[in-house]
Amino acid sequence: MSESNNTNFTNPSIFILLGIPGLEMAHVWISIPFCTMYVIALLGNFTVMFIIKKEPSLHVPMYYFLCMLAVTDLVLSTSILPKMLSIFWFNSREIDFSACFTQLLFFHCFLVMESGIFVAMALDRYVAICHPLRHSTILTNPVVGKVCLAVLLRSSLVTLPMVLLATQWSYCRTNIIPQPYCAHMPVVGLACGDTRASSYYGLFVLFCVMGLDMMFIAVSYTQILRAIFRLPTKDARLKTFRTCSSHLCSILVFYIPGLFFSLTSRYTQNGPHHFHALINHMYYLMPPMLNPIIYGVRTKQIRDRLLRLFIHKGASLPIPSKKSLLPNLFPHGPAASFKSPPLF
Repeated sequence: MSESNNTNFTNPSIFILLGIPGLEMAHVWISIPFCTMYVIALLGNFTVMFIIKKEPSLHVPMYYFLCMLAVTDLVLSTSILPKMLSIFWFNSREIDFSACFTQLLFFHCFLVMESGIFVAMALDRYVAICHPLRHSTILTNPVVGKVCLAVLLRSSLVTLPMVLLATQWSYCRTNIIPQPYCAHMPVVGLACGDTRASSYYGLFVLFCVMGLDMMFIAVSYTQILRAIFRLPTKDARLKTFRTCSSHLCSILVFYIPGLFFSLTSRYTQNGPHHFHALINHMYYLMPPMLNPIIYGVRTKQIRDRLLRLFIHKGASLPIPSKKSLLPNLFPHGPAASFKSPPLF
């Protein structure tokens, strides 16, 4: 396989993915944690979806959104991991021009979709805690379906212009992408001419879409905390807050490292490039791996149902009904060298 030079071509038919530049000799070893994280993500998310499907008491909005989150995590990780592993194991660095932009579309579309799902889950927690008596009438199945559809359409409409704009540039500098998958700014950085429009649109997606999502989640949890602090007893406050703990942990895993890596990659010029690139690429596998673990450990309904899969049928654990998923906590009323380039 020959790698293309940096001159004398325009809009190449293939791109060359370098993997993690500077660590080529360690690619096989690097593949071990990546592969392990991917396998855990597959097993964990499929298990969550299986439990939600099989247990009728979990057919409520909170778990519908969790099931959508599991699907999103699976597509997000699968959009980049197989190609990464083929580079690490078989040195298969070539990727077709159209395949590169297809990977770019799926990767960023489902990143934005995951952010939207966290907003929908924050809405569910807000209604469940601040308006518990109206939860079943506000978040009906048709409403949940419309929310999921809106999340899907928003992510598609936001991401598609970014990809279409990137395909319009003339790629005549090089066809070598210094990372193991196609992302927005690494690909656009290979184009000739003034590509500021793509850069500005990437910042728009980062700040005006995901940033607004974070603001909405923050406002929701401000209202949730106010309602919790108005509860009459400490036990009621702790029990209510625990219903949000899984969601809060997943939010922290998704947003905080993501913003940190995107901003430091875009503006920081110094630092250990190899280590930064390795951690940056590994980050995008962390939410798909950790989300099912977080919800499996911290959500009693999923934990109990999972235990039933591994114990004797005669000693099955009781599974709460739908009504018990919204406990009566409100007796007195209701009360978030190459350097790995930025992705957006």
